Amino acid sequence: MSTKTRDWVALGFSPAALPILHQLDQARLTSAIRWPRGSAPESELEEGEDHALGEWLADAWPNAKAVLAVGACGLVTRLIAPLLTHKDRDPAVLVIDPLGRFVIPLLGGHAGGGEMFSHEIAALLGAQAVITGCSGSEKRLALDSFGTDWGWTRGEGDWQSLMQKASQGIVPGPVVHQDGGSRLWRGLNAASGLMAKADGIPDATNLVISPRRGPGCRWHPPCLWLGIGCERGTNLSVIERQLKRVLDDHGLALSAIAGLASIDRKSDEQALLDLSEHHGWPLRLFDADTLRNVPVPNPSEAVAREMGTASVAEAAARLAAGWRPEDPGAAELLVPKSIEGAVNHERGAATLAIAQDSSQWAPARGALHLVGSGPGRIDLLSGDARQALAAASVWLGYGLYLDLLEPLRRPDQLRCDGRLTEEKARCQKALELASQGLNVALVSSGESGIYGMAGLALELWLQQPAAERPRFEVHPGLSALQLAAARVGAPLMHDFCTISLSDRLTPWEVIEQRLRAAASGDFVVALYNPRSLGREWQLSRARELLLEGKPPETPVAIARQLGRSGEQVRLHSLGTLPINLVDMLTLVLIGNRNTYVRDGRMVTPRGYPGAALN
Repeated sequence: MSTKTRDWVALGFSPAALPILHQLDQARLTSAIRWPRGSAPESELEEGEDHALGEWLADAWPNAKAVLAVGACGLVTRLIAPLLTHKDRDPAVLVIDPLGRFVIPLLGGHAGGGEMFSHEIAALLGAQAVITGCSGSEKRLALDSFGTDWGWTRGEGDWQSLMQKASQGIVPGPVVHQDGGSRLWRGLNAASGLMAKADGIPDATNLVISPRRGPGCRWHPPCLWLGIGCERGTNLSVIERQLKRVLDDHGLALSAIAGLASIDRKSDEQALLDLSEHHGWPLRLFDADTLRNVPVPNPSEAVAREMGTASVAEAAARLAAGWRPEDPGAAELLVPKSIEGAVNHERGAATLAIAQDSSQWAPARGALHLVGSGPGRIDLLSGDARQALAAASVWLGYGLYLDLLEPLRRPDQLRCDGRLTEEKARCQKALELASQGLNVALVSSGESGIYGMAGLALELWLQQPAAERPRFEVHPGLSALQLAAARVGAPLMHDFCTISLSDRLTPWEVIEQRLRAAASGDFVVALYNPRSLGREWQLSRARELLLEGKPPETPVAIARQLGRSGEQVRLHSLGTLPINLVDMLTLVLIGNRNTYVRDGRMVTPRGYPGAALN
């Protein structure tokens, strides 16, 4: 698990900045905060204060990913001016007005990620991100920075000319060549003006998404897998020299490497372990039987006698890149094996091959965010959830839930709809995308940790090797239980429980045990999934079981379409519960023995008769 704290620093110039700084601090977004001193207005610092601020910021500047300044743009501009070096090295600088109404990416909007950070901060504060860059204001992709959100690394190219061509509307517009990495980004609304080209040599103002180096403005997706075999005790320098030579000979980018692979007998080979750790590449190991089944162009009888398989490097590279018996054409071998020997005082020898995955793999760059969207109304969405949605490259969820959040989605964010009953497939897809290096928001209605997607997604996440897991975070939402309670009064003031009447995943016998236990324990009970077209009798049976321990006059709230158009909340009693008014969009809330209704309000006392509150 990870915390949200980032290499962001924040500062304020007057006491008026304190509320915003406290919010940033509470959200754990900053690694350091320079709190304002004294009470001078922000346009007129106390004597010596500007010097102290300048020193603090100069110390923080080299290691900061972003600087969040609460104050006036002019003051911030003067403060950062002596620190500026190059747009590719300086941190993003965001200015927030002291009332928290606007967030302005003053510096590093593209290269520094300032525009994306502004959307996140605006979501947290309930503010508006003021985007003045041409791409963002015209709802086009920022071609020189968007690839970072897709797990890619920016390479060489005449990026300035490309961006000018895009902004000036020169015809033909930017042309895209892609021969590697995820192609899902093509579905972005902001990418609609780009033209794809499958052949020809890119020119200087073409956008190229490829593991190869060459002309054009290049994004390198992590789609190459290194297959490595080596003699026992081979020095790391042998493998590193071979890797550099092979990449140069074939025009491949180091940043396009997803990981390395070998035979399981090399699990303790120090050079491979060091190479993996130094570059942050996962090391995948396969047994000889598995490697033996992979077709390769250069099998070796000598290797077969020694290792039990005729190929280590080529077979391991193809397996890691996605080769499967049912898809024998997958995982193209870009570079057949070559051998590198020791020189001078080195030891050993190494064999290297490279295969290309049809997709990409970069779990260390990705994140899977479980977002509880609440009942659907945007004003009932938590600030934490809004921030996660603002930061995500992809939103994935059941279409109805995504429809409710659609006003918040930007043209540079991809929407992936799933079907209502295909929860596991949705979780697997979200985890797959996060493992490819994307920032993914998996959306559940209500609270994702209460009958939502968080548990299933976490189980799948835990099944992946620890070294190949993307970041995993859960962002709580407002559950139907909480909103129903708020609508009818205060029915949850004493112990309560929730029970789902759906027997798709829980045997009905177990559900009956829980209903009896809830009745005998005198809990306030919330019934989820109470009734559908295919399950009409369960709610009647649940009422019978609850009546074994609760009197017929026990108050019941029926809450339907909470927080959405057509919301209905009715009060009844357990004995006269109108089953026909209940469906899958309804939550049924049943009081305990002391719950009562008065003046249209349902309340459960904090204690039982005889108890006293001080």
